[in-house]
Amino acid sequence: MQSIAVYCGSSSGANPIYTEQAQALGAALAARGLTLVYGGGRVGLMGTIADAVLAHGGAVVGVIPDFLANKELAHTGCTELHVVKSMHERKLLMAERADAFIAMPGGYGTLEELFEVLTWGQLGLHHKPIGLLNVAGYYDHLLLALDRMQADALLRPENRAQLLQDASPEGLLAKLAAWRPVQVEKWLTPPTT
Repeated sequence: MQSIAVYCGSSSGANPIYTEQAQALGAALAARGLTLVYGGGRVGLMGTIADAVLAHGGAVVGVIPDFLANKELAHTGCTELHVVKSMHERKLLMAERADAFIAMPGGYGTLEELFEVLTWGQLGLHHKPIGLLNVAGYYDHLLLALDRMQADALLRPENRAQLLQDASPEGLLAKLAAWRPVQVEKWLTPPTT
């Protein structure tokens, strides 16, 4: 594992612990020599984690669509900054450049990015670890919803287990490093005779 895509809010949120944990995750990534791949913004939790990685001597790859870069939201201090044409290109390039994925607190965009890489993993389009940094219980209700999906047989246990979670950056990074993909027979795979 050499790079991790981090999905998080373009806002800092109401709880200062989100900023503290973004700084801690950035420092931990840099200490482990892991490159941050993220949405390329200079504001909110996105800007905080990028600044933390850079402050600790780490590398940062930002990927931002031109309509956001043109609003002067791009973090020009990134090690690499890629300005792309669309959100679709942004997500694809981030996924290609990352060896693992982490979702921190965020809103719709964070959830959309998280569920897209989870779905791609479920379909076997990648075999990369995915984790939630569950800061201050931020994702507790989401985890309960996923458990309900599994209980109602709408999500296989193997696919539910695909999403790792921890409350601390170090704990989550350790889980991502230890993760090994599990082969899951897909419902859409025709049986062999």
